Amino acid sequence: MNGRVDPSPIRVLLAEDEAHLGMILQQYLSSRGFDVTLVRDGRAALEALRAESFDVALLDVVMPELDGLEVLRRVREELLPPEVIVITGNGTSETAMSALKLGAYDFLSKPYRMAEVEAIVRRAWEKRMLVYDNHAMSTRLLGAADDRRFVTQYAPLVAVMTMVTHVASSTAPVYVSGEAGTGKRFAANLLHDRGNRSRGPFIEMDCRRSQGHQQDAALFGVDGGAGTTEGRVIGTLEQARGGTVYLHHIGSLDTAVQAKLVRAFEDGNFLRAGGRQRVRLDARILVSSAHDPSRLMREESMMEQFVHAMTAVQIALPPLRDRVVDVSPLSEHFAALFGEGTPVRISSQAVSLLEQYRWPGNVRELRSIIERAHLLATNGCIEAADLALGEHAHPGDARIVGNDLSLEEMERRHISAVLERTHWHQGRAADALGISPKTLYRKIREFGFARPSPHR
Repeated sequence: MNGRVDPSPIRVLLAEDEAHLGMILQQYLSSRGFDVTLVRDGRAALEALRAESFDVALLDVVMPELDGLEVLRRVREELLPPEVIVITGNGTSETAMSALKLGAYDFLSKPYRMAEVEAIVRRAWEKRMLVYDNHAMSTRLLGAADDRRFVTQYAPLVAVMTMVTHVASSTAPVYVSGEAGTGKRFAANLLHDRGNRSRGPFIEMDCRRSQGHQQDAALFGVDGGAGTTEGRVIGTLEQARGGTVYLHHIGSLDTAVQAKLVRAFEDGNFLRAGGRQRVRLDARILVSSAHDPSRLMREESMMEQFVHAMTAVQIALPPLRDRVVDVSPLSEHFAALFGEGTPVRISSQAVSLLEQYRWPGNVRELRSIIERAHLLATNGCIEAADLALGEHAHPGDARIVGNDLSLEEMERRHISAVLERTHWHQGRAADALGISPKTLYRKIREFGFARPSPHR
């Protein structure tokens, strides 16, 4: 498992009709740190598995109501079922083969050693965690930041970063606020990387991309109904098991979803849409918005209970126009980044212009401008003429365009270069450009770009 650490105990369902043996095994596993639920018959086992989320189920084959193999057959139809270990009293190869064909992880024959049970339960849990990892892989962030630090000499932001370090290991929700482009997502990544859940997934959800029932389904998932997996969805909270979920633009979160998330946080579990099985909440929650909490309640119709629950710890990121001292070191940082190991200088005249600019797009805009300037720079130095600053430039310096190129031509060249660097992966290119895939698609058509032939 590559050293993965799950912060919550492994949940085990033990179905054993021999009362004395069941109690002994329950006590042993509990003493080893497992969260064990004991039931006495197959019907109770199936009801428990459908009511709650377990990691591993130990099922005796011979039980009243339903035998262990029938419980196994039915539970394998559920969404992300637990790993099942079948316990048999006769140890026949026929029983074992039947269990494995039905999807059991393994089987145990009586009499067994307690240490043997513990070892096999832990191995089964590790396999289950791999299943969760596979579900989360498509949306997990695999290192989106250039490095995990804020480049800053601005004392208030240094204090904020110290706070990030102090609260990273907490389990409390964190509210990150700041204007667009100030680094909210970057701060969320830092909180994850420096916390106790850093080996788990980091899953993010943009609350603007769905509404109402779709938003509920995206966050909590969908249960298509017992006996079928059709239409079932694993939600963001469940994908982030053992890790962190980051919800940005929470001002767009539906009121009903806010209430459900508060209940999930307080109860430690939730229901998928249309489901009956309670799913354990095992993810740290980080949220962000451009506004402070009081404005969220006043202007964004956010529930007071939700805001109070999600803003126990608050981190406010200052705009770049207040961090003039950081413009030069940030510019050098981005120039080195885009230089890919080749030293790229920034002239004093260029730095002066950058420091006078108002930066409505904050650090994201500075990065974009340095990337564009790097494409035009000659002799390893970015000059003032290489910069393309917009209408918020210092009076007299507005619309600075270098080398007699129009802004439209610079944009065309910049997009073309990014597409080539990302091998025409439009998702990655859109992220690098700081625009939506839809906008990038429109620009590709507008500039008449054509995807290069793979055999070129």
